[in-house]
Amino acid sequence: MLPPSFEHPFGTDQLGRDMLARTVAGLATSLSIGLVAAVASTVIALLLSVAAAIGGPRVDAIVVGLIDLMSSVPYLVLLILISCAVGRGLAGVTIGMALTHWPSLARVLRAEMRSVLARPYIAQSRSLGVGACRIAMAHLLPAVMPQVLVGAILALPHAVLHESSITFLGFGLSPDEPALGVILAEAMGYLTAGAWWLALFPGAVLALSVMLFAHVGELARSVLDPRSMQE
Repeated sequence: MLPPSFEHPFGTDQLGRDMLARTVAGLATSLSIGLVAAVASTVIALLLSVAAAIGGPRVDAIVVGLIDLMSSVPYLVLLILISCAVGRGLAGVTIGMALTHWPSLARVLRAEMRSVLARPYIAQSRSLGVGACRIAMAHLLPAVMPQVLVGAILALPHAVLHESSITFLGFGLSPDEPALGVILAEAMGYLTAGAWWLALFPGAVLALSVMLFAHVGELARSVLDPRSMQE
């Protein structure tokens, strides 16, 4: 329980472990989980939006209903339910975030694909006998790829923050796994003893990381979005 010093910039915890090393290891774990969850949720959103675009009115209605259903439940509640149902731990948290972070991106991609399908060259392609799958590969996917990349980048900070949140609440990673949520949950029991550094530095690293990736996502949007590029 040593306070911050030159030897231990973030101090040490109740077991004498260096908090800087623990924070770096916890951030790496949280980023790894968030990256896998962001990629998986982006793939789910892309597949569902393509199915809604080329599958006809009935498939489109099913996808829209699924998006509305998932959006009607708060992220954390649904994430906790899925994580507990899968078995918690690393796999439960990753699967839970992958299954809960796709609706907003799927809604954007579906709207963009419907806009592309309404253009004259799509009607001309269909009149020439081009199939739906070829239209999706040749026209829909290239048109929405900027939104896909931006959505994946913006999903990363949300996934990191939500992973830390449910782990802090006790529904995520187990206490023996290095993660920022675990570190913050342990620190709450020692704040009354004056060990403020156990929560301050890991919490600040988490907040700055989320803000950094969110800013990177906004920059990517301004670069990749044609409307922002013209402005």
